[in-house]
Amino acid sequence: MTPLNYKHLHYFWVVAQEGSITRAADRLGVAVQTISGQLSILERQLGKALFNSQGRGLVLSEAGRVALGFADQIFQLGDALVDAVQSSDSESTLRLRAGISDGIPKLLAYRLLSKVTDMPADVRLICDEGEFETLLADLALHRLDVVLTDRAAPVGANLKVFSIRLGDFATGLFGAPKLIERYRAGFPLSLDGAPMLLPTRHNALRNRIDRWLESTGVHPKIVGEFEDSALLNTFGRGGLGIFPAPLVLAADIESQLNAQRLGAMAGVSEQIYAISNERRIRHPAIEVLCAGKAQGAIEPGV
Repeated sequence: MTPLNYKHLHYFWVVAQEGSITRAADRLGVAVQTISGQLSILERQLGKALFNSQGRGLVLSEAGRVALGFADQIFQLGDALVDAVQSSDSESTLRLRAGISDGIPKLLAYRLLSKVTDMPADVRLICDEGEFETLLADLALHRLDVVLTDRAAPVGANLKVFSIRLGDFATGLFGAPKLIERYRAGFPLSLDGAPMLLPTRHNALRNRIDRWLESTGVHPKIVGEFEDSALLNTFGRGGLGIFPAPLVLAADIESQLNAQRLGAMAGVSEQIYAISNERRIRHPAIEVLCAGKAQGAIEPGV
């Protein structure tokens, strides 16, 4: 199979953006015939027409839409490569691009990643936040070095990645002082009818909380469900409802969110995983992140 000519692909990419070979030629400073000829070569190589004529312009064919999606990723990654090389302070700087799933408590992510920033090497940490599937896609495209999330990578997926559990963090319930004063006596039976904020069912922690509520026989009033843990905490700080959080963060939650601990949820824990690409030579910062038991994690079965 003939290797893909990325110059031909770039011409296609610009034509798709401009909707016209003439406008693309003006933008690139080349002859119309040059772009037209190289587009024809690309289409012959791919075995599909990438454009259909529409009036005086061009529209993408179905094959062209597929090709454009890949071209967007390829050239965005190229831009990121140039930016990363040009913005690096020195050859000795160690860069770690970490994706953080939006369901993970941000204070917990900070605690875990602080192991990296405490390394003796000069480390630059670049963090991105997003949904689980989006972060895994960025990891597969090498836009990220590691993803911190609440679940392991799916088994059998066509992704060359591996998952390491960083720890299980016992989870409790917190709330604004007025709510805690009202519902502290008789916990956990006092939760019957109490306003509660929970992660959505996309979050692995939600199923564990639901099972705990069922086992205790209480039925709180769910007043809010959140995909983003930071947003959940913000509403919790406002006193809208009682909310779950890792017990190891109790001091931070009290000082930063002005929220107090109501009680522990026995058997409920927040599981955190690090997912990275399979590599023979591992990133040294990922090695540090994954080494040993995370501070505040509980032993299995506890």
